[in-house]
Amino acid sequence: MTGIFASNGEYVPVTVIAAGPCVVTQIKSAETDGYDALQVGFQEKDLDKVNKPMTGHFKKSGSSGFAHVREFQVDNPADYTPGQTLDTELFDVGETVHISGLIKGRGYSGVMKRHGFRGGKKTHGSRSHRVPGSIGNSAWPGRVIKGKKLPGRYGNSRQTMKNLKIMDIREKENLLLVKGAVPGTRNGLVQIYKTNASK
Repeated sequence: MTGIFASNGEYVPVTVIAAGPCVVTQIKSAETDGYDALQVGFQEKDLDKVNKPMTGHFKKSGSSGFAHVREFQVDNPADYTPGQTLDTELFDVGETVHISGLIKGRGYSGVMKRHGFRGGKKTHGSRSHRVPGSIGNSAWPGRVIKGKKLPGRYGNSRQTMKNLKIMDIREKENLLLVKGAVPGTRNGLVQIYKTNASK
């Protein structure tokens, strides 16, 4: 993350995203695959470092290998061709996008870190500092209710931040400057979706 100054002089925190270039590796249609989608590849990779099934798959689109392959649903796949390059030209400054990514994994965490519990008393003889406390009743229902907030694995799950505004576009470097934070770590892989019906 970094920050830029908007036209009104306001300092805005932004996340810099390398949005491409992505190459269309396959076009899926409702007639052949049951749904309309584009398969795109990102971050070029030598074909000799790709396994044989994926090597044949990439050669069909006439492109080199890619480290990451993802699918995006589209309304009209006939508008695209295999081997076509997608970059920041798809976006405009000021529009909003949805961004999905894998949030940081934090391992097995307690209720204070995982759910923001306040914790118990620190003094006056209390021995309950970071534990969840009472989690159910004795006689009825005599069990722990499903969905109770308890310790467990925290993070390492997919999360989507919605309606993030594009503050600036650096076309030469294929960079998007998006207002606010996005899910994931530095150099993590994210997926960007347009907010309107045609993705």
